[in-house]
This record gives sequence, structure tokens and C-alpha cells, in this order.
Amino acid sequence: MDNWQSFLWLVTKTTILQLIALFGLFFAFGLALSHLQTKTHELYRRVFGWNGIVFTAWFGTPFHELGHVFFAKLFRHQIEAVSLFEPNKETGSLGHVEHSFNPLSLYQRIGNFFIGAAPLLFGLLILSLFVVFLLPNGYTILSPLATSDSSSILSLGKGLMTALSGLFSVSNLTSWNFWVFLYISFCVAAHMAPSKRDRKNMWGGLAWVTVILLVINLLFLSIGIDATTSILKLQYILGFIVGLFLYAMCIAVLHYFLAYLILHPLYLLKNVRKQ
Repeated sequence: MDNWQSFLWLVTKTTILQLIALFGLFFAFGLALSHLQTKTHELYRRVFGWNGIVFTAWFGTPFHELGHVFFAKLFRHQIEAVSLFEPNKETGSLGHVEHSFNPLSLYQRIGNFFIGAAPLLFGLLILSLFVVFLLPNGYTILSPLATSDSSSILSLGKGLMTALSGLFSVSNLTSWNFWVFLYISFCVAAHMAPSKRDRKNMWGGLAWVTVILLVINLLFLSIGIDATTSILKLQYILGFIVGLFLYAMCIAVLHYFLAYLILHPLYLLKNVRKQ
């Protein structure tokens, strides 16, 4: 009995470690971006009311919804309705994608996780494309992020600082297209976090991923093979994504502080006038 308990604990512990290594990144950055997104939107609402969110939503929300559409198609879900941008003050909704899936299809069930996380992944892709096509030194900016070692905080930090120094170079700061790039990047970063509904839908897909990993570990560990090393090799593929997440966080943080510096004084002035 003790051997069985030890074995089951090993299977459980191994599965948990694999899940954290593979998917913890999405939840950590997703929650951080969601918090920043909420705080930034509050600044706009304080000054301009609910409609203030349109300042960034008109451009950012369609990419959020297109991310859902892309991954829904990829995982063969049936798309029933798409609204890329339809602000609704009463519900707080800015757009939506309605989709359904075959509950008997494991592939489609797993897809719920990626469809929920789609705005993050699609947003990273769009931000990368903006850098490449709108800035003359775009490849130079992204290169340090692609070559950073995701397992080393020092390497990630160095790569990020090199990328940011290239982004905010003198030549970029004195170019008009840089400021257009920065504004539309703010728009995308302000709406790439999964919504509460998105996060709720992710759990169903993650549950099935967990079941699959449990079965794999149960089979492999029973014959003395630890699949963790093979599974965690995927982290090397995620290295570039980690760098892009850090870049997106920097854009979101910069957006918040600039919005605070500009909008908070206007909010205080608005309150003084009311008095």
C-alpha cells in the first residue's frame, strides 16, 4: 500500500510540475496583464466616463476577438457569431465570439484552453509584427528576446533591456511612425488579457490536458521512465514567448504610467470643478 501511495504521489507531483512549467506562464502573465489592464481602463473612465475605454478599444478589441476566432478555427470549433467591436455599456462587453464544440472530441475540448488564452498569444504575434513592419530596426529589437535563455532571469533581463534600448533609440524617438507604433501597441496591450469569461472557459481545456498528462505519467513511471525531461523540452520553444511576454508587460506598464501622468491630474481638476 505504501508503495502504491508513493507511486501515486510521484505521478501527481510530476504532473503538477509539468503543468506549472508548461502553462504557469500563461496564467502568471495573464493575471498580471489583466490587473494592469483594469487599472489603466479605470484611469480613462474616471476622466471620460465608460466611453473613455473606446480610446484604445476601437483598435485593440478586434485583435482580441480575432485571436478567439483563429484558435476556434484551429481546434475545429463551430463559430456561431462574431462581433469584433460592439461596445455595450450595460454589459461591459466590447466584442464577442460565440462558438460551440463537439463534447465527444478530446481535441476540441483541449482547444477550450487555447481559445481562452488566444488574446494573449495572438496579441504577442500582433505586437511582434508591429515592431518588424513599423520600425526600421524591428529585427534588431526582437533578436535579443529570441536568443535569451528562458531559464535564466539574468539572460532574460539582459535581453529585455537590450530590446528596450533599441526600441527607445534616438532615431525612433524622433520619428513620427514610432509614436503611431507606440499608440497602437498601447491599444493592443490594453486588450490582450483574457476576460473573466475567457479564463473560465480555459479551465475545462486545462482539465483535459491534466488528465492526459496524468495518464502519460502513470504509464511511463510504471515502467521506470520519467517523461518530464522530454515534456519540458517544450520550454525551449517557449523561450521566445517568455521574452515577448516581458516586452508586452513593459508596454502595458508604460501605458499605465503615461496614462496616469496625463489623466490623473485631469481627474483631480474635474473633481475640483464639481466642488
